Amino acid sequence: MKRSMRVKPESADDYLAALPDDKRAALARLRKLIQAAAPQAAEPISYQIPVYKYHGMLVGFAAFKNHCSFFVMSTSVMKAYAEELEKYDGAETTVHFAADKPLPAALVKKLVKARILENETNAMKKGKSPL
Repeated sequence: MKRSMRVKPESADDYLAALPDDKRAALARLRKLIQAAAPQAAEPISYQIPVYKYHGMLVGFAAFKNHCSFFVMSTSVMKAYAEELEKYDGAETTVHFAADKPLPAALVKKLVKARILENETNAMKKGKSPL
């Protein structure tokens, strides 16, 4: 039996377990792509959704009634990839997609790698080692 999303998830596994099959499959795939692109990132729950942290917030994902979301968390990265993202709905730092039409693996990896570079650059500007 699936847990209600009203129960606060303690892990990405908890979060995914509470989703309908189609959204769970789409977000589990997205999770694997993020983990492959950012193996050094931590995977906590923040605002009741799975996020990835590496020198600050990196990316995150969530399921909603009518779509799934990939939170890029950067206006500059979204602008840099605007042409590739133009066919997707979303918000300033978020890409929406249907569970049955997942984001292309290459695009997810590019966005995650761009966020890693952005966070490492910001860390160096603050005098912190990016490693």
